[in-house]
Amino acid sequence: MERKKILVIDDEPDTVLFIATVLEDNGYRTERAADGERALQLIREEPPDLITLDITMPQKSGVAVYRFVKETEQYRDIPVIIITGISEDFRRFISTRRQVPPPEGYLSKPIEPDDLLKLVADLLQQRSVTVN
Repeated sequence: MERKKILVIDDEPDTVLFIATVLEDNGYRTERAADGERALQLIREEPPDLITLDITMPQKSGVAVYRFVKETEQYRDIPVIIITGISEDFRRFISTRRQVPPPEGYLSKPIEPDDLLKLVADLLQQRSVTVN
């Protein structure tokens, strides 16, 4: 079985290393991006099976990356987990945007590895059911 590829997008190197290590230790392949511009490049080159996305980043914000993914036909079905230290107010805000659907998942920093792994597994399983 092919290992699922997850794109980890965050401008904090420690956070990227932590998330990628947890995922890799549990059988996933990862790509890493420290800013929105690099993330968009990687998505276009080889779309991932799932994205973890920080909101506040240099160059292009997580919101801009999220909108690109959800507004582009060929990427719109990629599940996105928003991982951020931003408040519940932001979660309500992004979930009420009419132009784009709400993210498939949210995790608050600091991240609990078990919560991350469960959410990733659930979303990938849902995606494989809808794709097949």
